[in-house]
Amino acid sequence: MKKNELPQDKSALENFTREICYVKNEEGNYETDLSTGWETKKVALDQAWEEIERRKNEAYDKVNAGIVSPIVFFMEEKLMDLSILAAYSGFRKWQIKRHYKPTFFNQLSDKKLQKYCQAFDISIQELKNCKRL
Repeated sequence: MKKNELPQDKSALENFTREICYVKNEEGNYETDLSTGWETKKVALDQAWEEIERRKNEAYDKVNAGIVSPIVFFMEEKLMDLSILAAYSGFRKWQIKRHYKPTFFNQLSDKKLQKYCQAFDISIQELKNCKRL
């Protein structure tokens, strides 16, 4: 694509980042230039964020209904999966899955809860009370 054709459409990330693209300059040589994005990418990002919000809301509702522990919500809130949380917390995956259950979560010591708090960058009170950030 030519340098003057490089899309500069508005996107959710335009104030945070730019994407580097290869373009042809006036002499026909390739060089790099920055783009704020284009409509197709914006639509895809918007859909991804909508899905993330839907999953967070679903997790929050399940926590409030007593179906799962706050760990499930904060994993969604912090965009973590089981492997990432295991790496950050030091717990094994099977332990985290067990802690998804409110009965096991409520029996965790403050020392174990602190591991989750460090991974999520929240306080023990925030973890126990599970409020949206």
